[in-house]
Amino acid sequence: MSTSDVSVSLVKCGMGLIKLRVRELAAEKGWTLKEVSDRSGLPYSTLRNYAQAPSLKTLDYKALQKLARVFDVMIEEVVEVLED
Repeated sequence: MSTSDVSVSLVKCGMGLIKLRVRELAAEKGWTLKEVSDRSGLPYSTLRNYAQAPSLKTLDYKALQKLARVFDVMIEEVVEVLED
């Protein structure tokens, strides 16, 4: 299975609940969520959902890769572990 069609279940990976640091990383760059959407190619509605969700159990691995790339950070810096 390729990473392009993988939806990662972080619970199964032992990470528990997570939150994506989309708003924080965008603020550090001085970008709006719309600008992150334009730069990453991810739909604005997806980014808004990631930014507003108090926690996530699953997410699209490709989206995570795109966010790390656009913010120029490691994937681990995009994810905040809320519960082990």
